[in-house]
Amino acid sequence: MTDKDVEHADERSYGSGPWWAELGTWGAVSLIGFGGLAAAWVFFRLPGVPEEPAAGYYQAAKVVAIGLVVAGTALLGRRRAGAAADAQN
Repeated sequence: MTDKDVEHADERSYGSGPWWAELGTWGAVSLIGFGGLAAAWVFFRLPGVPEEPAAGYYQAAKVVAIGLVVAGTALLGRRRAGAAADAQN
């Protein structure tokens, strides 16, 4: 009996990826804006701010960093697609 004849019932199905994987350019811009708003929220010590402001800034910085990475990859993808289209012409 070969491996092709054996039925695999334990195959794993994986999700589509991380939550930020398909945000695109505008999703990235909104993440950057939301991170900036969160940093301003911590700066003005509005309700809900942790007692240690560094923790709030850290969380805001993580959101901004994810937004910057997503924006960079989306813009690089557009640039590569444009370069490929120009090479074909």
